[in-house]
Amino acid sequence: MFNVRVLGFSITNDNRPLIMKQSLYLETSVVGAYLDNGEPFRRDLTIRWWEHELSEYRAFSSILVRREIEQVSEPHRTGYLKLIASLQTLELAEEVAILAEGYISRGIFHRKFIADALHVALASFHKIDYLVTWNFGHLANVRRQARIRLFNTAAGFFSPVIITPEFLVHS
Repeated sequence: MFNVRVLGFSITNDNRPLIMKQSLYLETSVVGAYLDNGEPFRRDLTIRWWEHELSEYRAFSSILVRREIEQVSEPHRTGYLKLIASLQTLELAEEVAILAEGYISRGIFHRKFIADALHVALASFHKIDYLVTWNFGHLANVRRQARIRLFNTAAGFFSPVIITPEFLVHS
């Protein structure tokens, strides 16, 4: 049996289309939750999702996530870096920085939360289906998501669904 990719979909030699996996971008808080003993529910749910369901997606990280992890003290830093080692890395293109600056100039994000704006811009620019986060204050927030959607639509960018791992766990 052979498999040919056409316009992002796979076609087998018996003409049956294979469904392309959805993509997701793991923001730093999800990686951090994996080893977070302070919040057992969040940690356990993250571990369960990561170990049993992450493989159902095309999973991405970024140099930004890596840099944030590198600021964490040991022993967690090494564990976090191992977790993201197998993930594909999104490119931090110039357009990503411009889009993030647009979020800040429109008041969607405060400048001190530039990293959060960059996470959204990365997922938007690269047309990632889901931005996965545990950051309720700045990312998994319905009002902010609505503003991001409006801005991205007006600017001609894709809008990822911003979601917690909890909503990606199969029952």
